[in-house]
Amino acid sequence: MDRRTFLKATAIGSIATGIGSTLAAAERYFPTKVDQSLFEGINRVKDPAKKTPLEKSHAPAISAPASVKAGEPFTVEVSVGENLHVMGPTHWIEYIALAIGNEPAGRMDLQPRGFLKPRLTFDVVIPKEAAPAGKVTLVASQHCNLHGTWESSLDISVV
Repeated sequence: MDRRTFLKATAIGSIATGIGSTLAAAERYFPTKVDQSLFEGINRVKDPAKKTPLEKSHAPAISAPASVKAGEPFTVEVSVGENLHVMGPTHWIEYIALAIGNEPAGRMDLQPRGFLKPRLTFDVVIPKEAAPAGKVTLVASQHCNLHGTWESSLDISVV
């Protein structure tokens, strides 16, 4: 074997070993298998009367008054799921966002720390001209590193 062939074989072997050990380390650090179909679009609850465990812990839950006065502040609380989502180094919520219709109202980026329970409170004021039909839709979204983007909405009336 000549020197050039030896060096090529050694370099290729080293690269293959490095990739293999990196993949093995990733498998150990992220042991949960990911359903790739959850990343194809935005996930929503399919049947609100019969939520799956995944939907209960990932679909944003919006708490707001059914009716609000235009121009007056009110509180909107968004939590990730009916059962608050866990936050750890291998499974966490990356952000929670709130929009009023198509207009972004706020967003919070989160860190993968075990002491967090993802629930945010937004103080919102809706001007009369923003609700010409007398109602608006609050849209909450969140992104889980293992289960993709989830969205929920709530219609409220504006008087």
